[in-house]
Amino acid sequence: MRRALLLQWNAYVYGLRPMEHDVTPLLARIAEALERLAPPATPTVSFDGARLFRHDPQTGGFHPAPDYPLALENLVGVDRQKTRFMENLERFAGGLPYNHALLWGVRGTGKSSLAKAAFMAAAGKASALKLIEVDRDQVTALPALFDVLRTRAERFVVLCDDLSFEEGAAAAKALKSALEGGVSGPPANVLFVATSNRRHLMPRGHQEDRGLVATAEDAEEEVSVSDRFGLWVGFPPMDQPTYLAAVNGYAEQFGLRTPDLERRALQWAQLRGSRSGRVAWQFIRDLAGELGKPLPL
Repeated sequence: MRRALLLQWNAYVYGLRPMEHDVTPLLARIAEALERLAPPATPTVSFDGARLFRHDPQTGGFHPAPDYPLALENLVGVDRQKTRFMENLERFAGGLPYNHALLWGVRGTGKSSLAKAAFMAAAGKASALKLIEVDRDQVTALPALFDVLRTRAERFVVLCDDLSFEEGAAAAKALKSALEGGVSGPPANVLFVATSNRRHLMPRGHQEDRGLVATAEDAEEEVSVSDRFGLWVGFPPMDQPTYLAAVNGYAEQFGLRTPDLERRALQWAQLRGSRSGRVAWQFIRDLAGELGKPLPL
């Protein structure tokens, strides 16, 4: 179709034959064809007006998100983890040497909440600090994202929640490429933070039909990614005293008073079948609703 249009236009321009009709429609069709051939325009990137963003690898856009409302001091039972992660984050924000961070441990222990609450605490002191959340299914887009961020003046915490390599070694290779940065090296203004229920980011199973050698190679590729994280912060299961300390800490912070607090908290955990910071917070939310008290989340 485009060839036919160009042939008609060339015939007219070079006088091979006159145009019998108005050339305006023909010009419009040629322009539309050329627009379809042209590469898509690069979207204008602006990080003004927000501190948290979600990345869309399909369009290359960054969508602003509201500030994370839970304050860092409201996270209880993870004091050691808070201290270690904040030390590394503050070094990054201040332009000092830092390490990419892997927060790993059992579900519900506050890994994602700690990452976002710590960022908000650090961003209050460093206005150029931004957080970009990426979906775990879009890990293969990380090298291109890091290349975009590399040229920016801001400093970026890139957060991938619940990271694992269910799709196999391709995603692992993409993440390694992003963290190592190829010949140009990793971006100095990007701190990558991942949370995972598994320390080595391993999927629950591999495709057996690929053969033992291929499966072993995939496993080696995926395990080697965790070595790229210089900082590992573990979140072990909560024992009963730590769980009750979390419940009491939340209750004291938000003025929730009931004479049978610990007994009810233990019953709540028994019904849920686990003890964790998430379970403690869910109990506190239920209690606050019962007592008519507002909470930040």
